[in-house]
Amino acid sequence: MAVYRFKVVFEDYDDVVREIEIQSKQTFEDFHRIIQQSTGYNVESPSSFYVSNDYWIKGDEIAYLPSAKKIDRGVALMEKSKLSNFIDDPHQKFYYTYNFDRPYDFHIELTKILLDDVTATVYPRIVRSAGEAPKPFGAVVAVPVSDAAEEDFDFLHEEGLNPEDAHDLSELNEADDIPAVDDEPEDEFDEGFADNEHVEDEDHGAKEDY
Repeated sequence: MAVYRFKVVFEDYDDVVREIEIQSKQTFEDFHRIIQQSTGYNVESPSSFYVSNDYWIKGDEIAYLPSAKKIDRGVALMEKSKLSNFIDDPHQKFYYTYNFDRPYDFHIELTKILLDDVTATVYPRIVRSAGEAPKPFGAVVAVPVSDAAEEDFDFLHEEGLNPEDAHDLSELNEADDIPAVDDEPEDEFDEGFADNEHVEDEDHGAKEDY
């Protein structure tokens, strides 16, 4: 049984590369699924392979979840199409479009044909992965909140309190029996001044006698 090794490259991100091995008897749906396993995208999206020439000109289409119009035209279906039926060149190329609603395009090239002499190997499989796949178009991005809002949220919810209970927070010190702390520092000279309070009065009184 022949095993095909394909190089899969994003058309607009040529530093993102996957190399995939798949048996000749397996289908384009198997190929579609392993590609999207390697990118982390949702496989249940309308997509198509196209038999291509060296200039990436699209030829026959093999579709997954095709539109009614394509079905009426008799488009080949991925789940019913074996790879071997569409490969007649040792460097066969396919143009692949993932998710027609928000598409990513790929260039796929057959780089090697192997003999499957290791029966324990499970195909298809990813044999090389380089670069991180771009985030799918339309992905939800979390909007950061201000530091102050984040702190308020974390404190109230970590303590199991509702925001409307915030006015009761002032009572926490009493509930925890935390003794009040005198913020005014103790002056080591206070007692000395206290003992001499009447000295000035006596002197003042003495001057008035003159």
